[in-house]
Amino acid sequence: MATITAIYENGVFRPTGPVDLPEGTLVQVQTPAEVLDVRALVPPGTDEALIRVYECLARSYDTGDPDAAARHDEHQP
Repeated sequence: MATITAIYENGVFRPTGPVDLPEGTLVQVQTPAEVLDVRALVPPGTDEALIRVYECLARSYDTGDPDAAARHDEHQP
């Protein structure tokens, strides 16, 4: 089983990267237990592009990988 990361926008799930599945494949979507409402936390007038960056960061904050910090530079040249 593969994990596909997607963003829910305008009523559809949009994968954040390439998906290697045949057309018509039935998938199940599991949502995080708690979704952070970033828009409620930013000051009024915050640029929409910046809000979207904050939303992306909020979704990717908890990786579930306890060794992520130890491996933070493994892909550096």
